[in-house]
Amino acid sequence: MITANQLRAARALLNIDQRQMADLADLSVPTIQRMEASDGVIRANVDSLMKLVSALESAGIDLINPGAASATGGRGVRLREHVTNPKMKVKTVRQPKKVLERAR
Repeated sequence: MITANQLRAARALLNIDQRQMADLADLSVPTIQRMEASDGVIRANVDSLMKLVSALESAGIDLINPGAASATGGRGVRLREHVTNPKMKVKTVRQPKKVLERAR
């Protein structure tokens, strides 16, 4: 499926941190941390893996699996051309109401 190395490489190509990856995939930061700490292929529940792979693909990442067409074989990641920045969830921050002083 996807390895921890592929996940870290994909984040580097997207120039995002673990928190942004978690937001993008609708997963928790500890889940992303556990995935990246895996040795080899990431082991997680199917739902989490599907969310992760879908988020990466939506952000323009192609996962290259063993046996796929490449110059030397092996796993990898590739950023598709003409991809805009990944759509991050925007959290609305309420601004405190400003108290206007009356001019005397």
